[in-house]
Amino acid sequence: MGRRVKLAVCTLNQWALDFDGNLKRILQSVQEAKDKGASYRSGPELEICGYSCEDHFLEGDILLHSWEVLLELLISPLCKDIIIDVGMPVMHRNVTYNCRVVFLNRKILLIRPKMMLCDDGNYRESRWFTPWKKVRQVDEYYLPHMISTYTGQLIVPLGDAVIATRDTCIGYEICEELWNPSSTHIPLSLDGVEIIVNGSGSYMELRKAYITVDLVKSATFKAGGCYLFSNLRGCDGQRVYFNGCSCIALNGRIINRSQQFSLQEVEVVIATIDLEDIRRYRNGIRSRSYCASSAPSYPRIQTDFSLCDSLQTNLSVPTCEPIEWIYHTPEEEIALGPACWLWDYLRRSGQGGFFLPLSGGVDSSSTACLVFSMCHLILDACSKGDEKTLSEVRKIVCDTNYMPQDPKELCGRLFVTSYMGTENSSSETRNRARTLASQIGSYHVDMNIDSAVSALLSIFTRVTGMKPRFAVHGGSARESLALQNIQARLRMVISYLFAQLMLWARQRSGGLLVLGSANVDEALRGYMTKYDCSSADVNPIGGISKTDLKSFLVYATKRFDLPVLSEIIKAPPTAELEPLSSGKIVQTDEQDMGMTYHELSTFGRLRKQSYCGPFSMFCKLVDTWSDKCTPEEVAEKVKHFFRCYAIHRHKMTVLTPSCHAESYSPDDNRFDHRPFLYNVTWKWQFRAIDEQLQLMNAAKHQFDKTGEHSNEEHIKRGSSSTYLPPPKIKPGSSQTAVVV
Repeated sequence: MGRRVKLAVCTLNQWALDFDGNLKRILQSVQEAKDKGASYRSGPELEICGYSCEDHFLEGDILLHSWEVLLELLISPLCKDIIIDVGMPVMHRNVTYNCRVVFLNRKILLIRPKMMLCDDGNYRESRWFTPWKKVRQVDEYYLPHMISTYTGQLIVPLGDAVIATRDTCIGYEICEELWNPSSTHIPLSLDGVEIIVNGSGSYMELRKAYITVDLVKSATFKAGGCYLFSNLRGCDGQRVYFNGCSCIALNGRIINRSQQFSLQEVEVVIATIDLEDIRRYRNGIRSRSYCASSAPSYPRIQTDFSLCDSLQTNLSVPTCEPIEWIYHTPEEEIALGPACWLWDYLRRSGQGGFFLPLSGGVDSSSTACLVFSMCHLILDACSKGDEKTLSEVRKIVCDTNYMPQDPKELCGRLFVTSYMGTENSSSETRNRARTLASQIGSYHVDMNIDSAVSALLSIFTRVTGMKPRFAVHGGSARESLALQNIQARLRMVISYLFAQLMLWARQRSGGLLVLGSANVDEALRGYMTKYDCSSADVNPIGGISKTDLKSFLVYATKRFDLPVLSEIIKAPPTAELEPLSSGKIVQTDEQDMGMTYHELSTFGRLRKQSYCGPFSMFCKLVDTWSDKCTPEEVAEKVKHFFRCYAIHRHKMTVLTPSCHAESYSPDDNRFDHRPFLYNVTWKWQFRAIDEQLQLMNAAKHQFDKTGEHSNEEHIKRGSSSTYLPPPKIKPGSSQTAVVV
């Protein structure tokens, strides 16, 4: 006889400290789960208070308000006759734990604390929480008076235990415990736990969605069982975008899932499983049975409740079949993830739209396309009857009857772009910016800022009696750098002026959020002027590499029907801050940087993901780049990168908040904690590279002297290689580690 149960995983777009909104979304998810016939509902990590509360977790208020929200859930009629687990912080014996609280019919069954905390990447959990170390043990937890008054309970179990219902057994992991090499799902399954529930807060990185899916599948492949994975969605107040992908796996195969990117605040996914399928699968794995016969037991919380519906004929309820997981391409992830992040930021900021300095290059054009993608997502949500999204759009555009009909028209209401040209700007970039603005429908302003530049320079001349000149006009490097920087920094000042007053000029209330458009590689290299128009309120591409942005624009050309992007992709990246030559651009980014964007990405991944210092990076790249560079050239490239990195690291302390996407981001504020004041000579490290070069050259010389064949062609770069020499000084740079 089949024992079929319906289980629900919930994807919620929670917001840190928004207790009222978070409660409403949890209740909505419970209602939808019950409407679909589920007898168990699970939600994301720390869903009651929001995951990204950070140092607020050290406040007593957050514990109090979390219990108050839990009380609202306990007494709500919606929560009757369904087992529910929710995430919240709980203090026990003066120690705060990240917990799942499981309850049924106004009774708390178990408080299960997190046993493995996450402290890498953007995570800092051990700053606020402590892991539970008492394996397979529970303590008595004395409930707050406000809870015990309604539940009649004084003490409930807190610790590493499982729930035993009349028909099955339920165990728990919390986020990092799935990723940990010593995951608990194996010992849980060996002890007969058939349903393992994981409330998670996992964020997006490009090309990483498969990792979570593979982990969820493998959690039940070796030892059988059903795995419920509930994840957060959206920007809850930080740089990361939680990307959903809640799913349910059975015996190593995914049987249902939620969307990865969506504006939908609450999404509930249901799966019907047959418990007998788990039992047959496990019994067929003989080695698992041998292990299970001697496995230690978990404390069991006996619960007089059945997940199976005794009123129905179990065999009449169809079970879910395995599904194929279709992954987004990286270009689709860029189009969707940062666009959803932008929407959350806009609607929760209370502002009226975005302002972007649009230069006509790859970076600012990519940012503009992300806003246009956001408009497509809004239109799609509204057309599908998403009343929440529609009401928020109407609030932003100050029109209670507004109904978006076209993404270009919506873009014109939400998005202002501006080309801020100088005498050093080319007609090509001006035309590309104007054309792109027309094709996406943004409200575009074309202006010349030479008069503002001249006004500031006149002040300097009056005070000092000296007039700085560009290098091409006979000036020094310092003069040229200052002249470039003043153009860039004025664009930031003008951007904020227009962002604050453009809606006023258009007879609308509110202001605009200024968007930055510096990519992750430029941040890594420091190839930006401090406090120029890379300084903004938010930067949707600040966590994305130049290479990925170009691929995204190729995708966006067809996806959004924007033919001008083909011209933008082909154009050489340039800051356009130096004088033109016969009206033509002479300044290019890669020549200025002394390295290609592809090389920058390589440096970034080795520095962050492979934890390479200068010497180990040189040793790796000597082999990797042996077909295009001599060892001496590799050494010079590595030294040049680390010099630039050290000189410009201080800029990361004021880096505009960016949507995290690349795993080698140099963001000092959250993701990449390193010094910002370096000894830029790297004497010991660079000496180690030089000594290694000498050893390699001596070995090569000895090898050639023995009469053996020469390995010169292997070591020497090919004639087709592109070698970039050390650059001129870039705007915003400095030859010493001082603030620019």
